[in-house]
Amino acid sequence: MNPPITRRSLLKQGALALAAATTLPVRLRAADNPAPPAPPTPVPHNRFPRLLHEYNVRLVRAAEAAGARRRAQLNTRADAEAYVLDARARIQQCLGPWPGKNPLKAKVTGVLERGDYAVEKVTFESRPDFLVTANLYVPAAARAARRPGVVIACGHYPEGKAAESYQSVAQALARLGYVALIFDPLGQGERLQYPDGKLQSVYGPGTDEHLQAGNQLVLVGESLAAWRAWDGVRALDYLLSRPEVDPTHVGLTGNSGGGTDATWLCGIDPRWTMAAPQCFITTFRRNIENELPGDPEQCPPHALALGLDLDDFVAAMAPKPVALLGQEKDFFDARGLEEAHARLHRLYELLEAPDHLALDIAPDYHSFSLPSRLALYRWFNRAIGADAGVQEPPLRLEKPEDLLCMPRGQVAALGGRNIPDFVRDKAAALARNRQTLDRGALLRAVQDVLRLPAAGEAPEYRILRPERPRGFPRAHAAVYAVETERDMFALVYRLDQERIVSRPPRTGPRALLYICHQSSDEELRNDPWLRRLVAETDPAVPVFTCDPRGSGESRPNTCNKLHTLPYGADYFYAAHGLMLDRPSAGQRTHDVRQVIRWLQTNGHTEIHLVAVGWGAVPGAFAALLSDNVVQVTLRHALTSYAEIAATPDYNWPLQALPPGVLAAFDLPDCYRALEAKQLRLIEPWGARPPQP
Repeated sequence: MNPPITRRSLLKQGALALAAATTLPVRLRAADNPAPPAPPTPVPHNRFPRLLHEYNVRLVRAAEAAGARRRAQLNTRADAEAYVLDARARIQQCLGPWPGKNPLKAKVTGVLERGDYAVEKVTFESRPDFLVTANLYVPAAARAARRPGVVIACGHYPEGKAAESYQSVAQALARLGYVALIFDPLGQGERLQYPDGKLQSVYGPGTDEHLQAGNQLVLVGESLAAWRAWDGVRALDYLLSRPEVDPTHVGLTGNSGGGTDATWLCGIDPRWTMAAPQCFITTFRRNIENELPGDPEQCPPHALALGLDLDDFVAAMAPKPVALLGQEKDFFDARGLEEAHARLHRLYELLEAPDHLALDIAPDYHSFSLPSRLALYRWFNRAIGADAGVQEPPLRLEKPEDLLCMPRGQVAALGGRNIPDFVRDKAAALARNRQTLDRGALLRAVQDVLRLPAAGEAPEYRILRPERPRGFPRAHAAVYAVETERDMFALVYRLDQERIVSRPPRTGPRALLYICHQSSDEELRNDPWLRRLVAETDPAVPVFTCDPRGSGESRPNTCNKLHTLPYGADYFYAAHGLMLDRPSAGQRTHDVRQVIRWLQTNGHTEIHLVAVGWGAVPGAFAALLSDNVVQVTLRHALTSYAEIAATPDYNWPLQALPPGVLAAFDLPDCYRALEAKQLRLIEPWGARPPQP
């Protein structure tokens, strides 16, 4: 039984493989009688590596088609205005509710005087004791009269606001007469959320920190998209508090991850008067078809279920001036950017403001390159009635250390709160407020949190052919693909002493059903505990194993990365599950329940369910909800979701984390209810399973 694959284990495996490949053979004497070479380890079966991908593509395409039907019904200005209001309401459902606005407690910690502009080093609190570090670029002209303001959201450069292209935008805007505020995203620049003793990131700044924070927020019903957007709202609050800023001209821009933030901000704050998100907007369909994972901040919860696409966040701002900026060679598909523009263009036409929308696709790779920056300056100048043919002024970039707001370059040096602190405290508050649930209420809560569909008919199935001997603990294994829903299968092995190539024989009510950790195939061959369990099971009792979607024989080979790694396929489809309001933990639980129904059709009504590791999450839920499960054994089961919420360096995957679960129940509630089914918990895992 192997714990989850990690970066460390991969490096270890690579080192062992290299050592094996470079070991010199021992010279044999003629009298030696060498043993025959060991047979090669079988390559794990994986007959459906694109199953989960194509399933999600179908769901995203269906969501896009529903949006197209809605937009096709817009024929008048009144229709368009109603659509804008509806988009705003759906965005509020997606990203809200918002926290109350605490005092900003803004401070200027230093100033760089540069003649025709100055750079102020600013801090403010977007939430109580949650510091944001920013640079405010103030043109000298603002001393005489109020000037237009711009908020700049940063992408994923580790240095945040000090990255060269972001400095370029802020400084150029100041020299063109704008008051520009650029702020560090959480997890970057001076705002690391997981600092070590030397104030360096434990995981690495940017996407790695965002994944760790974003997945943990899911447990308490929050999203990193909303946290980042709220920082932007409070940045606008600070900008508008400055006497130099003209509130009738307030713009918004950002590149890459900052383009993400800018897109969400278009949809949630009515105070913007113009916007130009860069290098993000495409369509959800293009992203998933192109196997492009996005950060948790780029996967807003329920968005697809609510019928939202990326252009809808801009539509919520219509008919104010917006330019969609992108790059031809970007991994954010320019085709999707053109499709988003076409949708918005029709909306702006109905609103009688087609000239308030622009599209500019520069010829470069993913970046805030000079052509895109020029398009930005010219668009904002046009929106405020200034020279639309402006060029970028000469720039003098600062050393990153000269732009720091904190004495040691990190807010963590002051001992403020980070996202893990907020998650821990909210989880504790939810636990205090949770009601004790009786069995019926607990079952309803599990079904609701997991978004489980109603019980359907007994599933169809396919009989597959074994490709080679496997070395399983019983001599033969029949293979079945149980159709748990349209275009989705759970792979099931039936272990037996006799060869079976037909439908499962009826052998009585008893059966053992094993839910894998990552792969039934690998675990049956390599896990001594599982092999011993099968050996000790009455030979008259059939043993079945189950690979829920995304594991074993449907383990994805997409996203150009080992599926279990952060930012890999496992995360990719779990993130889409959140956007589709179909949590991955619920999808996998549904697979197990359908396999149990399938066993029932074959006469097995007294099932001993055994589940291990990651499989213990859907295994426990399915056992709780299934009357035909009479005995439960969980090995390496997660102790509780509260423990993950209280552990910054947890390492459970997103597929195991149901959204908002801690508002309703926790795993110990389920385990107590399973005691009626002879529950055995063996070697449970906490928030950090042991590493190999």
